[in-house]
Amino acid sequence: MSRLKGKMQSLKPNINMSGVGKVAFFAILIMAVLLSFLGMYWSREPDQFDVVAVAKEKAAQRGYLDNSKKLAVGYTTASTLHSIVDTLLEKPGGFISNDITPPGVFMDNMPAWEFGVLVQSRDLARAFRKEFSRSQSQSTEDVNLKIAEPQFNFDNKSWALPSSESEYRRGNKELMEYLDRLSGESNNKAQFYARADNLADWLSDVSTRLGSLSQRLSASVIEDKPQLESDENTRYVRTPWSKVDDVFYEARGTSWALIHMLRAVEVDFVFTLQDKNALVSLRQIIRELEATQASIWSPFILNGSGFGVLANHSLVMASYIARANTAVIDLRRLLQQG
Repeated sequence: MSRLKGKMQSLKPNINMSGVGKVAFFAILIMAVLLSFLGMYWSREPDQFDVVAVAKEKAAQRGYLDNSKKLAVGYTTASTLHSIVDTLLEKPGGFISNDITPPGVFMDNMPAWEFGVLVQSRDLARAFRKEFSRSQSQSTEDVNLKIAEPQFNFDNKSWALPSSESEYRRGNKELMEYLDRLSGESNNKAQFYARADNLADWLSDVSTRLGSLSQRLSASVIEDKPQLESDENTRYVRTPWSKVDDVFYEARGTSWALIHMLRAVEVDFVFTLQDKNALVSLRQIIRELEATQASIWSPFILNGSGFGVLANHSLVMASYIARANTAVIDLRRLLQQG
């Protein structure tokens, strides 16, 4: 009898450990499910917004707009840049690219989308500092833009000391001060020069970015073939299969940002574009980029062969990006004509 009791007692720890293991398993399972749903929620791309309505709302909130007053030239474009950066920071999940905790640390599509938006924001901020706010090359830099532009170029992977978000918020704060001075009546009034050469210079950066994205998207289907040493200058660099979806979502983010920026440019550069008969070309670019924002019905980014059974999302995206880039080149040509 004593031996039986001893055996029963020796089994108790095993039974208890087995119960703890089940509880831990189900806790981990529930946590994984919750994190998965949270990750899917954070992966939703922000909706497009009306750049004119948002600009007017900003101006009205700050007391610079009433029924008898119009927005200052340049206000819509600067406001749009401010709103785009604000969307990066305040969308569901906030800025995810520098996350070090779940589910953000396991996500890659949304960080790629964020990077596409961020690159376009950096380019436009540089255009504001170098061209839009200066009458000529010898002009003094704007006091706010010379601080804002470097802030947007801060490392997007920095988690703390300082964090990427804190630096981008500081840049947006300086951009808002530029907006206040642009609409204000003080002696230190900010300037915006809606000239054809300024717009053409920024569009040159846009064209470079779109051309690179188009190439990287197309490279997802180029077959690996041995190359002769003499072909070094014409060798293609295939996009790794693990990066195909990242390039796709970077292109989606780039296009999302450019759609808003070009709509704002249409407002602030309207007379310049009309003078150059370039409004139709600008609207063509916007239409091509809008096509890149269509809903994705597949749970995965598919990259079948050119005429194979499966769709190739990268080639479809590359087609729209390449056509938009061609239209940008045509628009620049129109702006540069006398």
